[in-house]
This record gives sequence, C-alpha cells and structure tokens, in this order.
Amino acid sequence: MQPLFDFLGQYWWLAFPFLGMAGGAAKAWEQGAKRRHERRIETLRVKAQLKTAEFEARALTQQQKRGGPQIVDTTASVAPNELLGRLFTEHDEITARWLDYELDVAKLIAFPAMSDGRQPLTAAFLRAKKAADALRPTSAGAKVTEQQVSEYLDAVGNYAVAFEIAEKDARRLRDSTFTAPERKRLERAQQLLKVAIDDSATQAERNVAYKRVREELDGLILLSDDAVTVLEKQVAREIAAPAPKPATEPERMPQADPRRLPDANG
Repeated sequence: MQPLFDFLGQYWWLAFPFLGMAGGAAKAWEQGAKRRHERRIETLRVKAQLKTAEFEARALTQQQKRGGPQIVDTTASVAPNELLGRLFTEHDEITARWLDYELDVAKLIAFPAMSDGRQPLTAAFLRAKKAADALRPTSAGAKVTEQQVSEYLDAVGNYAVAFEIAEKDARRLRDSTFTAPERKRLERAQQLLKVAIDDSATQAERNVAYKRVREELDGLILLSDDAVTVLEKQVAREIAAPAPKPATEPERMPQADPRRLPDANG
C-alpha cells in the first residue's frame, strides 16, 4: 500500500482531470437517459391514442356480432366508417411526414439516416410502412371484416410508432455516421443546393450548382427518382421576366426655345 500512497502523494493533481472526466460521463449518461425517457413517453402517447380507437372498434364489432353478421358495412353512417376514416388520416399524415424527408434534398442532406435502409430503425420503419400499405382497405366505404379492421389498426399503430422512433434517431445522428471528409462533402452539397434553387441566381449558375450537388452526394446519399424530379423542377424554373411598363403617351420632342435659335439674318 505504501507505494500507492507515495504515488498519490506525488501525483495528487491527477485527481482533478479524473473528476472532470467522471462529471462529463455522468452528464452524458443523464442526457441520454432523458432522451430515452422522452422517446418512451412519445411512443406510449401514440400507442394510447391508437388503443382508444381499437377499443371503439371492438365495441362496434361486438354490436355486429349480436346482430349476426361478421361484416362491418362502412357505407352506413356508423362509427366503423369514422374509424377507418381516422385511420386513413393517420396513415396519410405519417406518409406525408416521411415524404417531406424523402423528396426534400436539403432535409436528406441534414438527416441522411431517414433515407438509409441500412439503419436498423429506418429499416424497421420501412417494413412497418409496407405492412400498413398492404393492409389498407381500398376506401372507407369498403366492406371489411373484424379481423381486417383489427390488423389494419395494429399496422397503422406500428407505422406511427416506427416513424416517430426513426425520425428521432435520424435527428440525433445527423451526419455522425460519416467520416470527416464525407461530412465536408455534405456541407458543400448543402451550400451548393442553396445556389441551385436560388431565384436570384441565373439559370447557368443554378445548372452548374445542381451538377455539383449530384457529384458531392454521389456515393453518400442515394436520391430517389422522385426526389431528383422535384429538385430538377426547382432548378429549371424560369427566372421571372420583368413586368412590362404600362403603355404611356409617346414622348413629345422638346420644343426649341425661339430665343436660342440663330437669327435668320445671321
């Protein structure tokens, strides 16, 4: 023990850096725990909302059971119609939020994980989307069974939760999964993109900036065909021509001042 005491006596000042490191680690753990807690709360909130809709569906199907048939006729003005309408709305809202990332190149550069199927949470979201799309009835007026309504309800719930989690993770990661040189390329692409869609830039400037954006993103982020189409339309829009001046009377030639005219006699 004496050598240890001797070492501590000589290098007591090392305690301060160690304490600082320990404090930083504790703070990082606390922040991580807070984020995990917020994510669980958000997930539970979404699930609770969809559970309420599920209870309503079960109550309605019980009424159908007492009446005999197992088919829910959503053409009638009853709650099953409203339930499917609510599920359609929820389904469409999630898809619109996803497309906001998928079609906006600026957002794809800022949050690349949302388009990267190699990310586990993004892959889970894409699987949930595929399942919800496959189970969606053709319309709110379609005749569906109790089992179909229940399966679609669960699929929309999973879709909503999977998107919330994938989005939060993508916003947390940002470009941290890329190397330093790759992050530089993403930064250049973001700056060039501003020029490519800038109304004040000339068409030639926008075209050159667009080409360089594609070069910087090559091998880093895979743009969907739809995203490319949207971006090309933004780049190719015509620069607004100046409005023509309103028609006015033709300008009259100034009349010569007779006092300034040379005298005819010289």
